[in-house]
Amino acid sequence: MSKKNIVLKSSDAMIFEVEEVVALQSETIAYMIEEDCASNTIPLANVTGNILALVIEYWKKHVIIADGDGGGSSSSSQEDLKSWDAQFMNDLDEQKIFNLMLAAHFLNIKTLVDLTCQFVVDTMIKCKTVEEIRRNLNIEKDYTSEEEAELRRENEWAFK
Repeated sequence: MSKKNIVLKSSDAMIFEVEEVVALQSETIAYMIEEDCASNTIPLANVTGNILALVIEYWKKHVIIADGDGGGSSSSSQEDLKSWDAQFMNDLDEQKIFNLMLAAHFLNIKTLVDLTCQFVVDTMIKCKTVEEIRRNLNIEKDYTSEEEAELRRENEWAFK
């Protein structure tokens, strides 16, 4: 049986050809194929080529492990996958992480949404003060000093 390929076009006109089984990890793409909305090329207006390349790298690794082509027992394959996921995320800069998170959301790839969100929580939010989180995520203060002091008094537990 021949493998069907899907052609994806990024917002910056980069073309990617992937096996259908790989692309079907995206619920958005799966829906487009199922509803016969996909012509020869599926345009992805919200995803740039460099981010789509990362998404495809993620897809391919996860399809290999899921199909059992990664070798070894399922528990060791899952451990290998967790290790690969961790390295994959650690190799990305902050901007790529956020763009990857947005692409995962747009493409409706639950496992990648979960991975990127968990990485942001673990590296940018967990065990940080409110001020550190604001600085890390470029969040401006929108309260006056008086309003913030009142919030701190009312919600003391949140600022410990």
